Amino acid sequence: MHSKIRSYMMLALLFLATSFTIHSQGVLTPEELLQLKSSRTVQLHPDGSKLIYTVHTPRTPNEAPGGSHTKYMLADLVTNQSSPLFEDNIKASTPKWSHDGQNLAFRMKTDSGYQIFVIPNGKNKPIKITNESNGINSFQWNPDGKGFAYLSTTPLNKQEKALKKRGYDFIYYEENIKNDNLFLIKVDENFKQTAKTQITKEVNVWDFNFDQKGEQLAYSATGLKLIDQKYMFRKIHIFNLESGLVKRVVNNVGKLGNYNFSPDGLHLSYTGALNINDHAVSQAYWVNISSGEIKNITPKDYKGHITWANWKNDKEIVYLAHEGVYPKLYTVAIKNNKRKLLLDAQTVEIIFSSPLYSSDFKSFAFSGSTPNDMSNIYKWNGKNELITVTDINPELAKTKLGQQELINFSARDGLNIEGLLMKPVGYKPDEKYPLIVYVHGGPESHHSNGWLSGYSTPGQVMTGKGYLVAYFNYRASTGYGVDFAMEGFEDPAGKEFDDLADGIDYLVKNYGADKNRVGMAGGSYGGYASAWFATYYTDYIKAAAVFVGITNVVSKRGTTDIPYEELHVHSNKPLEDMWELNLKRSPVYHAHKSKTATLIYGGAADPRIHPSQSIELYRRMKMNNHPAVRLVQYPGEGHGNRKQVGRIDVLYRQISWMDWYVKDLKPFDGDMPPLIISDKYGIDW
Repeated sequence: MHSKIRSYMMLALLFLATSFTIHSQGVLTPEELLQLKSSRTVQLHPDGSKLIYTVHTPRTPNEAPGGSHTKYMLADLVTNQSSPLFEDNIKASTPKWSHDGQNLAFRMKTDSGYQIFVIPNGKNKPIKITNESNGINSFQWNPDGKGFAYLSTTPLNKQEKALKKRGYDFIYYEENIKNDNLFLIKVDENFKQTAKTQITKEVNVWDFNFDQKGEQLAYSATGLKLIDQKYMFRKIHIFNLESGLVKRVVNNVGKLGNYNFSPDGLHLSYTGALNINDHAVSQAYWVNISSGEIKNITPKDYKGHITWANWKNDKEIVYLAHEGVYPKLYTVAIKNNKRKLLLDAQTVEIIFSSPLYSSDFKSFAFSGSTPNDMSNIYKWNGKNELITVTDINPELAKTKLGQQELINFSARDGLNIEGLLMKPVGYKPDEKYPLIVYVHGGPESHHSNGWLSGYSTPGQVMTGKGYLVAYFNYRASTGYGVDFAMEGFEDPAGKEFDDLADGIDYLVKNYGADKNRVGMAGGSYGGYASAWFATYYTDYIKAAAVFVGITNVVSKRGTTDIPYEELHVHSNKPLEDMWELNLKRSPVYHAHKSKTATLIYGGAADPRIHPSQSIELYRRMKMNNHPAVRLVQYPGEGHGNRKQVGRIDVLYRQISWMDWYVKDLKPFDGDMPPLIISDKYGIDW
């Protein structure tokens, strides 16, 4: 009898083990997530038949530290076949066809920095065009095909070079900044430079665009090359090439998006903020260049954000809007503001980017994603369905992923909040699951219903490990209109983070989230949220991963590189008028309450959220005898990790932390997860 029982038990254990193996096969692993490629559109050929796009391939654990490898590809949009744009010996970047499509220009690195080169039609050998002592930062063809505009940084003078060589290269904080200057050059039929003109001095130019006739050049500029000025104070200037004078300075206010001339050159479209306090690009405008009159063509009380605009023809503008978790493409007539929906991501089930399109508006190209596909290139004829041109990550088609769905709930004050939920692979409604909440940064950002997994927010990896994964568009997010976005104005860590708590309660009640096994992670403002839940809302979560996060609002305002952006679109008052509020809305103020295992990590050279923010929270927790806090910093990294080595560590370290404290419920006051995790990196020793 006992032998039969043992036999049945062995069979049962074998069945369970087999079932677990089947369940675990084919889910997305951390290694696979780190290997996924992404793609971006670059330029559509003027006749609409070909497309230049990029494929970005992450470096492996055994390569030298650095960002992803970028390869430029050429797609034939008739056959959907792709091939490398350049031969292997040409290390080129930012390729651009001339306006007639006959010649290809690009930047290539030389001893004096990046210079402009051209491959003439039918030729293979590049011709060097420029020889700027400080190199070329960006460039555009003049539409006449006989020249270029470009940006180059002011070089050090003779004295500065001598001082630097002798070691006297001191940092004069926010002074002695070398601006980017705008230049025009002309070339002859053999692409030999014949003339050069410097257009700007004593200002910094951020970007620029020609009109279609090559008669006008629009550029945005600020007094200094400071990221804060770029965010808040760029003004559009319109330069007349014939007179050599600035014809118009557009009175745009606040944050600025893209801008373009109408085909006839009489008007300029641009996207921007509603006012100086609007925290994101949200509106579409057009400007009468002659009179300077500005017209806002955004629908009144619009429940969305317009992020990009261009011209369909002289009378209609096309723009990309984000409405909730879906982007949409519209046209609007400048005469009467009558708009027409062209493309809806909810209908086509692809989260698409701003489009490239031919002059006849019949050939379009997009980059895009879906909940099950990280990145691909798509084409569209303006009428039928989008067609996939590439297959960047074919392995995803064979991978078991968690089902992703749109959710919404009522916050404690009744406001409707949307989010996206990934269910564990093999999800059963009547079971309990650990939950992890990934919080987006900004807060001027939002989640769309496409691919959401990355090295610091590995949602689909976690679904394969049995987690529910939530991405909430809490109030202050974009995509829901300016009023919704302003809900966080003058109220840091207020109602916006209360929404996250309410979202957790909603998932516990309706989707089987285990209230005793909840974790939270996020970067920047999402790191702020994670730190807030590790302290003020500590009863809600077992573990937090705070990536480049705000921990002390008072000192953050004094150390960030965007103080005016913070003032105008978030606080609205000087720190002197908000000492107490800013202090009490800081995680360090509540650090002594923490019962949450807290992993803190970020770049050691972060100018946005200074590394001292991480140290402050760590120190306050340590001084209050917190048993489960760890701080990891990544040398040379800024506001987010660019190099693959830091990305690899963030991914594995976060997963280990969440599994330890959330999934496995290891004691808060027990041993922490291993500090050294190099065995997980995939390094060949």
